[in-house]
Amino acid sequence: MKLYITAAAVDVDDVTKPKAAPPVARRGYRSVLVTGLLAGVLLFRAALLAVEAGASLCPSTTGCLGWRTGFAHWLYGGDGDATELLKMDRKVKSSRIKTLFNRHLASLGIPKSMHCLALRLAEEFSANSEARSPVPLPEHAPRLTDASCIHVCLVTDNVLAAAVAVASAVRSSADPSRLVFHVVSDKKSYVPMHSWFALHPASPAVVEVKGLHQFDWRDGDAIASVMRTIDEVQRSSLDYHHCECDGSVGTGREYGRLEASKPSTFSLLNYLRIHLPEFFPELGRMILLDDDVVVRKDLAGLWEQELHGNIMGAVGAHRTSGADGDGGICIERTLGEHLNFSDAAVTSMAPSLGLHGSQCAWSWGVNIIDLEAWRRTNVTKTYQFWLQKNRESGFRLWKMSSLPPALLAFHGRVRAVEPLWHLPDLGWHMPDAELLQVSAVLHFSGPRKPWLEVAFPELRDLWLGHLNVSDGFLRGCSVVE
Repeated sequence: MKLYITAAAVDVDDVTKPKAAPPVARRGYRSVLVTGLLAGVLLFRAALLAVEAGASLCPSTTGCLGWRTGFAHWLYGGDGDATELLKMDRKVKSSRIKTLFNRHLASLGIPKSMHCLALRLAEEFSANSEARSPVPLPEHAPRLTDASCIHVCLVTDNVLAAAVAVASAVRSSADPSRLVFHVVSDKKSYVPMHSWFALHPASPAVVEVKGLHQFDWRDGDAIASVMRTIDEVQRSSLDYHHCECDGSVGTGREYGRLEASKPSTFSLLNYLRIHLPEFFPELGRMILLDDDVVVRKDLAGLWEQELHGNIMGAVGAHRTSGADGDGGICIERTLGEHLNFSDAAVTSMAPSLGLHGSQCAWSWGVNIIDLEAWRRTNVTKTYQFWLQKNRESGFRLWKMSSLPPALLAFHGRVRAVEPLWHLPDLGWHMPDAELLQVSAVLHFSGPRKPWLEVAFPELRDLWLGHLNVSDGFLRGCSVVE
């Protein structure tokens, strides 16, 4: 073949050139060449897929060395080339970790549009008396303690998220005049939060906005209890940043630490939900919503749920019905996925509390709460005890989070409600289309929040649909277009 190509390239007179190959032969040669290249690409792709599959099943390099070496022997035809496959394996795993890191970092950032909105609303608060008007207006104040109303609480510093949660609940209600929203915020976000709801009333519903600094603590024991939680969260946050709290090594440890460093992990507001009875001493019942939700059904049905003496109603506190009498599966996660049952502190108290790792765990997001029943218990003190216990253990009981101590404190006091009231994890994956259609509250738990560019486009559009595209503040800050 080389001779043919060389001779064909010579253009000298009187030189006898070899006869050109017939067109069919040339086409056959090219076909063989393309087929060979394609087969090589497919083989290499298959090798990559096999390595990735093996990495997911065998995360330990040494634990699956035999499998990898055998595969390398087949792929390369020699034992000495096993290192090539191991290098490929490491590249695949490194690429996967980098993807997770980048996605996680994207989820931690606050978009410029949200910064802009908070600044614009703060400026409006200073310049516009209407933005400083009482929220709610004085004529609506009696409804804040009216037992015939449906009281919904959001503990949040996210103006945009609170706006969508409130707007979607009002839109989904058969009688929005019964809805009273209690928005609890911190001092930093109070001004833009107040400004938004003063300028965007949710009529005929009522919205109350209150900063932590504005609560009128008449009970000395109540303020002491709140301060104890604040102090413990601050100490835990400081200690957690300086401890080796993850048994993994290398990149796994770094990703674990990054995952645990989410703003929600250390958000004081998330931990202060344990003080709802002190925040609202005149209320007997309340629906607690996370801010990253969209309400699709009338909340009156959840409000009327019978708790049978329990403190809380939540999704996830029971298993689905098993098809073969096997007890079914947990709707959300198990206690073992939140608590370290290999630690002596957990295993020693588990029998007395009736705890075991396979039990189903409820979650925050959509909860109906009997505040009167809560006040008759020591749930809040139990929560504080386990917060301190975890810190003193070096965070061996669980990675720092507000949910695990609540699972312990409320154990045996949670009533399971219908799963359709709460569809979680929409920040992790796309849900089943039918579930998305019938669920009452959609919860964007997970890193892909709907106000971020990394959100699933279909779900993000659904969330954005509850914002007014003609609103000057939203358009001016490019929240909507």
